Amino acid sequence: MDPLSSLLSGIRAEGSVVTHAVLRPPWAIRFADRAPLIMVTVLRGGGTLVLADGSHTTLIAGDTALVQASAPFHLADTAATLGRPHQGYELSCFVPEGFGPVDLACATPELIEKPSITGAPEETSLLVGAYRAAGHRHERLLRALPPVMVVHEDADMCLWLERSAADAVRLSAGSQALMDRLLDWALVCTLRSWLAEQQHCAPAWYRGMADPVVGPALAAIHDRPFHRWTVASLATEAAVSRALFARRFTEVMGEPPLAYLTEWRMAEAEELLADPARSVAQVATTVGYSDAFGFSAAFKRLRGTSPTEFRATRV
Repeated sequence: MDPLSSLLSGIRAEGSVVTHAVLRPPWAIRFADRAPLIMVTVLRGGGTLVLADGSHTTLIAGDTALVQASAPFHLADTAATLGRPHQGYELSCFVPEGFGPVDLACATPELIEKPSITGAPEETSLLVGAYRAAGHRHERLLRALPPVMVVHEDADMCLWLERSAADAVRLSAGSQALMDRLLDWALVCTLRSWLAEQQHCAPAWYRGMADPVVGPALAAIHDRPFHRWTVASLATEAAVSRALFARRFTEVMGEPPLAYLTEWRMAEAEELLADPARSVAQVATTVGYSDAFGFSAAFKRLRGTSPTEFRATRV
C-alpha cells in the first residue's frame, strides 16, 4: 500500500449525503458540518468561499475545493459577499434534510436537492459532500494540506459528476453506496491532482513514491510495517546497493530510512492504541517490535508519553 492510500484509509464518505444544489442570485450558503474535509464542486457559475478566519477563495465553474471544516464557513455570490440583501441557507450533509433556511432571507432564489436546471447564465450549480473520519491516521494527511485546496476540473468531468449526482438523489437501490463511492473517488482524484501540481513542494511521502529507488522501499514499509526491516533489506527491495539506497532515501525523504520506518510505526501504533481491546504487547508486535518494553521506550522517546498514557487520552 502506498502512503496516500494508507493515510486515506481512515477517512470515508460512509453514510454521507451528496447534495446537488442549483442557486439563483443573490444567495449565500453556510456549511454547518464539522468534518475533516468538505468537498465543494462548482459545476456552473461560481462564488466566493469565506472561512471562519475571514480568508477568501474565489471559485469558478470547474473548481473543486476541499475544505478542512473544523469551523463553519460559507460560500456566497457577489451580492452576498458585498453585504447586499440575499437569501441565506445552512447546509449539513450529515442530516437527511440537507438544507435549512437561515434568517438572512430578503429574496427567494431556488435551492433544491433535485434541481430543475434552466440554463440561465446567472445560475450556480454545486455538488457538495462531507467526509467522516475513523481514528486518527488521516490527521497526518490533513497536516500536509492547506485549509482550502482547489483543483480545476474540465467540462466533461463536471458533466459526469452532475449526472452521477442526479442518479444518486433518485433514491433507487444502491443509492447510498453510489453516493459514498462517488465522494471517495472524487476525494482521491482531487488529492492526486493537487499533489501532482505541487511538484517539489508536495510532502516527501508523496514525492518518494515516484522515485525509482525510494518508491519500492516505501511500498514495502507501508505494506509490512511489522517486518524487521534493515537498511540492507530495504535496499534489496529497491534493487540497489545499501550505500546508494541510504543516500537517495535521505535526499528525497529528508530523513534516514530507519527514522522514517520508526515514525511510521509510531503513527500506526497511535491508531492501534485507540482500540482498548488490544494490549500494548499486541500493538508492539503488530508494528514490528519483539517486546512491549522496547516498543514502549521507542514510543515514549518519540511521543513524549508512554503508550498507556497516550491510550488514556484517546479512548
